[in-house]
Amino acid sequence: MNRRQSGFTLLELLVAIAVFAIIGVLATGGLNAVLDQSAIASDGLERLNRIQRSVRLISDDLYQLHPRTVRDELGRATEAPVIANDQNDFLIRFSRAGWRNPAGLPRSSIQRVQYRLEEGELIREYWPVLDRTLGLEPESTVLLDDVAEVDFEFLDYDNVWQQQWPSQDTEQSQWPKAVRIKIEIEGLGTLQRLIEVAG
Repeated sequence: MNRRQSGFTLLELLVAIAVFAIIGVLATGGLNAVLDQSAIASDGLERLNRIQRSVRLISDDLYQLHPRTVRDELGRATEAPVIANDQNDFLIRFSRAGWRNPAGLPRSSIQRVQYRLEEGELIREYWPVLDRTLGLEPESTVLLDDVAEVDFEFLDYDNVWQQQWPSQDTEQSQWPKAVRIKIEIEGLGTLQRLIEVAG
């Protein structure tokens, strides 16, 4: 008795391999597209988190403004508690309370902080002592990049917004009732925050 063996011909195997290869290429392309979209979403979420952390940090600093003046680097004059004008290399410099000291180090709970914009980076700096010397460099942290512009405006006690502080009509020891911050970020637009700081 002669039995006929059944199986795949060479042509059928080649067709099956070609179909499998096409499906594999299409699946790989789809997977790459999904991975690319996931990376873009992850980058966007990380950028949004950095923006939120930065705005919260600036807000926390300004909520805790302190009237403490400090000596300048040469020890001959005093700086106002809040300084912001277009004649300096920083956006704003001020004294803030609430500098936590969990290690119990021999230092003040008041901190001298400044923000500056350099080559598209928003930088926060602080000094380990209030009355710093000429050679003492601040500790720096880059908060944001791709920043086009940062503006601070100050509401005085006549309810007038000032572009600099202390303004011509305020005393050096005063601080503003409120501060308005505008941060222009490339690709996102302008963020604005209003902070009440009067004690």
